[in-house]
Amino acid sequence: MQVGAFVTLAVNALDALRTLDFVTLAVNALDALRTLDFDITRLGFETPHIILTSGSGRRIGRLPHGPALPDGTVSRTVKRADLYRALREQAARCGVRIQYGKRLSDARSTGEDVRAAFADGTAVQGDLLIGADGLRSRTRHIIDPAAPGERYGGMVNVGGYASGVRVDSEPGTMNGIFGRHAFFAYAAHPGGEVWWAANLMRPAEPARADLASIRAPQWRAELVEAFRHDRGPALALIEATDRLVTGWTAYDVPSVPNWHRDRLIIIGDAAHAAVPSIGQGAAMALEDAVVLAKCLRDSPDIARAFAAYEQLRRHRVERIVAQGKRTDSWKTLGPIARIPRNLIMSLALKRLARTGQDPTRWIYEHHIAWDEPTWLPR
Repeated sequence: MQVGAFVTLAVNALDALRTLDFVTLAVNALDALRTLDFDITRLGFETPHIILTSGSGRRIGRLPHGPALPDGTVSRTVKRADLYRALREQAARCGVRIQYGKRLSDARSTGEDVRAAFADGTAVQGDLLIGADGLRSRTRHIIDPAAPGERYGGMVNVGGYASGVRVDSEPGTMNGIFGRHAFFAYAAHPGGEVWWAANLMRPAEPARADLASIRAPQWRAELVEAFRHDRGPALALIEATDRLVTGWTAYDVPSVPNWHRDRLIIIGDAAHAAVPSIGQGAAMALEDAVVLAKCLRDSPDIARAFAAYEQLRRHRVERIVAQGKRTDSWKTLGPIARIPRNLIMSLALKRLARTGQDPTRWIYEHHIAWDEPTWLPR
């Protein structure tokens, strides 16, 4: 199962990925150096903007996925599985060893190194431990047993890839429909396939076992009921999808007090997850990785590197998480509140088109200069 189906990489995510082209790693015993060459354009398709409509078919407006990079690069939508595979293959080519089937149970810093113990009884030692272990991070709770966990976002998601359906949309345009009972997004791949996802409201958080027990026919029936009164291609796309990607829930992690302790640190969703609707989860994780690498490169010791990393990242990522929460709240409004929502959004997007003053521009124009030295706290 391809959990999450696909992800849109905003321009700041693509800018961070480009840093890989400037990193050199020792890949064999002779210290031969190889430059990474990660070409994201081989995956997915460009999605520079999203067009929003109401369930009645009325156009609300057009929203850019951030301004283009100086060379014209725009946001890109890719299958998660394809992105994982490409990154894994690149890491393997550079000699990075990857082990599967390991579940972290505990980790302790001795002052000189870290010893990590796993559920299968094995253990390893290293200079430091970076916990990029997601929403339900074990590393987060090892660093701080009182750390807050993930916050449920009120929706579950279903998606898929439909074939043989023509949609009234240019390839590469993401479309979002604020339906009467759910939100539906879709985009036509230049090759003809249509990628789509639906956000279904669930005010109470469902148990993972309950979600796993729901079979595809039940999901289809719920989707049809949710969108049967809305204009748009949702019903046709659902019917034309052979295999649904089903039942993943939306969460965020708004603020974790302690990101690091001794030689342990958390990054990405483990430290600050945003709801999917803002399209910044992958971007923040990529930015984290680049900034942490710079801090470790430039710092004389791990403690100062970790402190610099947190000072450089915390304000930005928590601001993005808060922005995502506000964005997500637009999807879960009741029938009365939807009327002013659509009007407010339409007026805001018209103003954006007229003036070019996007209040979220700060999210996308973030650039990490790899060659510049990192500011380090004393």
